[in-house]
Amino acid sequence: MTFIQIFVLAVVQGFTEFLPISSSAHLILVPVLSEWPDQGLAFDVAVHVGSLTAVVSYFFKDIRNMIIAWFGSVVKKEHSTESKLAWAIIIGSIPVGLGGLLLHDLVDGVLRHPLVIAGTTIGFGLLLGFSDWFGKRVQDLQQISWGHIIVISFAQVLALVPGTSRSGITMTAGLMMGLTRQAAARFSFFLSIPAILMAGGYKSLKLLELPSVDWMSIFWGTVLSAITAYICIFFFLKLLDRMGMLPFVIYRLVLGIFLLYVFL
Repeated sequence: MTFIQIFVLAVVQGFTEFLPISSSAHLILVPVLSEWPDQGLAFDVAVHVGSLTAVVSYFFKDIRNMIIAWFGSVVKKEHSTESKLAWAIIIGSIPVGLGGLLLHDLVDGVLRHPLVIAGTTIGFGLLLGFSDWFGKRVQDLQQISWGHIIVISFAQVLALVPGTSRSGITMTAGLMMGLTRQAAARFSFFLSIPAILMAGGYKSLKLLELPSVDWMSIFWGTVLSAITAYICIFFFLKLLDRMGMLPFVIYRLVLGIFLLYVFL
C-alpha cells in the first residue's frame, strides 16, 4: 500500500466509525471507487484498533468508574448507576456477538455489494432522520431501562449489514426509545467497545493464516485512525445538540443515490 492509500483509508475509518454513516461501507467503497486493490484483513484490523484506542481514551474515566462499579456489584452486591450501565453494555453486546458468529459468511459475501450498501444507506438514513425528528428525546443515560437496552442491542445486529452503520442504528433505536441525542450517542459509543473488540478478535485469528504482514501500514493505519476517531468523537458530541442528525441523513441520501446511479 502507498502512504496515500494508508492515509485516506485510516482517516476515512477514523471519521466514519462513530458517525452514523457506516465505516464498513466506506472501507468497502473507497477501494472500489478509486480502483485501489483491497486493503486486506490486516489493515482492517489495524484501523479498528485505532478506533478502539480513541473511544477508550476519550471515555477513560467513565470506563474506569463502570469497571469499578461492576466489580462492586458482583463482589459486594453494591449497585449504582455505573454498575447498571456496565451490565447494560455487557448484556447489550451479546446479540451482535452471536449474530457475527452466525452470519459472518453472509456478511463477508453477497452483502458487501455496492447496491446493498446503497439500499441500507438510504433506508436506515431515513429511519435515523425519523427517529431524531419524532423521538421525544427526554431521557438521559441515568434513566436508561432494560427496555432501552434490549431494543438497542438487537438493533445493533442490523449493523452487520454494510451500510447500516453500527453507531447509526444504535442511535436510531435510542432516539426512538426516548433517549436524548447525547444519551443515545454516548451509549452507542460505549457499546462500540465490546463490538470492536469482538470483531477485531475474530479478524485477528484469521491473521494467523497470512504469510506476511506489512507492519509499516499497520502502524500508520492504527495511529492515523486513532487520531481522527478521537477528533471525530470530540466534535460530534460538542456539536450534536446544535446540528442534530440532519447533516448525516442528507449525506446518506446523497451517497445512496450516487451509488444507485453508478452501479445500477
